[in-house]
Amino acid sequence: MNAETSTQNPFPTSAESSSTTGTNALNGDANRVRRMAQSLHEAVDSLEQKIGTGSERVMGLQEEYGNMAREQVRANPLAALGAAFAAGFIISRILR
Repeated sequence: MNAETSTQNPFPTSAESSSTTGTNALNGDANRVRRMAQSLHEAVDSLEQKIGTGSERVMGLQEEYGNMAREQVRANPLAALGAAFAAGFIISRILR
C-alpha cells in the first residue's frame, strides 16, 4: 500500500520541505500572503479614514441642527410643545 502512494506529500514536514523546490514554493506562497495582507491593510486604512471623516461630518451636522432646534424651542416654546404633543399623538395612533 505504501508503494502505491505518490512520492509527493500534500502536507510536508519541515524535513521534507528543505528541498529547493519545496522551499521556493513556500517562499512564493509567503510572498503572496504578504502582498495580500499589505493590500488588505491599505484597504482597511482607507476605509478607516473615510469612516472617520464621515463621522466627523455627521457629528458637526448633529451639533448644528441641535443648536437650531434649541433656538426654535426657546423662541417658540408653546409651538414646540404643541408639535411634540401632535407627534406623540400620531405615533401612538399608528402603533396601536
